[in-house]
Amino acid sequence: MSDDEFAPSPEHMPPSFPPSRVPAHRENTASAHDADTPEPEPVQAPKGSWLRSLGELFGVIVAALIISVLIKTFLVQAFWVPSESMETTLMPGDRIAVTRIDRSDVHRGDVVVFLDPGGWLDPTTEDSSTVRRAISDVLQFVGLLPQNTGQHLVKRVIGVGGDTVACEGNGAPITVNGVAIDETYLADGMEPSQSAFSVTVPEGYLWVMGDNRSDSADSRYHQEVDGNGFVPVANVVGKAWGVFYPFSRFGALPDVSSVFAEVDAK
Repeated sequence: MSDDEFAPSPEHMPPSFPPSRVPAHRENTASAHDADTPEPEPVQAPKGSWLRSLGELFGVIVAALIISVLIKTFLVQAFWVPSESMETTLMPGDRIAVTRIDRSDVHRGDVVVFLDPGGWLDPTTEDSSTVRRAISDVLQFVGLLPQNTGQHLVKRVIGVGGDTVACEGNGAPITVNGVAIDETYLADGMEPSQSAFSVTVPEGYLWVMGDNRSDSADSRYHQEVDGNGFVPVANVVGKAWGVFYPFSRFGALPDVSSVFAEVDAK
């Protein structure tokens, strides 16, 4: 018998089943799964993120205001100079930095800002609106706006408690406890005082004068009102450190302690 007799006939061949083909039931399963799977959604910022950002900004502003108030209360405060009474040391429009000091640490020659002891300033009328005035008051309170000198004055300390300050007028020098002082901070040609006076400063008070002696309503011109021209040390807000604006005048005020050196040595 030949080998051809053992070859199977076509009708007895097993059905073709290529291994690369996926069964129909598996294809259907995969297709159904793919159709039901949702597309991934884009990631969005949480709805509350802008509220958190706003809260953080508010926190920064509050912190800045608190720091500003603390600086104003304990370290330094800004004021602006409205008049010519301290020329040429301070000019009208100058913004000055006033440092907080222990009131027992006020010395002759210091330029100080102090509250009106009573009757030195004329009552002022407010032209601005209520809202604008309120905003200005808040900004001045927190130290973001220079303090208006409407209730404050700026002068130089000439005598402290126990001192006798005098002048004969007509170009004569000021004397403190009998010692004539050479006031180097006065402009050239400025007379120390055109009017004569002699006072003894009570303890706890100051005798103050403007550097522009011909145009300064200082202690000399308030001897007939309550307080006799003396300024309570308790009214002192602080010592003028220097000018911070305009920038052309930026700088610390000069140290004039040498003017009173002989008085201190006596």
